[in-house]
Amino acid sequence: MIHSKDNSKHYSWGDGCDSWILNDSTSLSVKQEKMPAGAAEKLHFHETAEQVFYILKGEARFDINDEKFSVKAGESISVKPQSIHFVANESPDEVEFLVISSPSTHNDRIEIEK
Repeated sequence: MIHSKDNSKHYSWGDGCDSWILNDSTSLSVKQEKMPAGAAEKLHFHETAEQVFYILKGEARFDINDEKFSVKAGESISVKPQSIHFVANESPDEVEFLVISSPSTHNDRIEIEK
């Protein structure tokens, strides 16, 4: 089956962010996500999942283990298991990206209070 935002399961998260589930199995999760300007997710880590974020549109800021990275459209960044991280959109424009996780992040997210 061909997947797109038009025919995939959708959910909202955080500060007006959207996610479309393009693939969801125990071994692999692929989501297309959209973050409005000024949005950010909570600081967290995954116990077993490794993630790759590929920016489709805009520029996102990643904090990974207290290091800051700016990732633009056409670029990607990997986040290893146990890495404390979050993604934020500090730009005035919307950001769209793919999140590829292996294995899936189901019940694998641990939020960190700061």
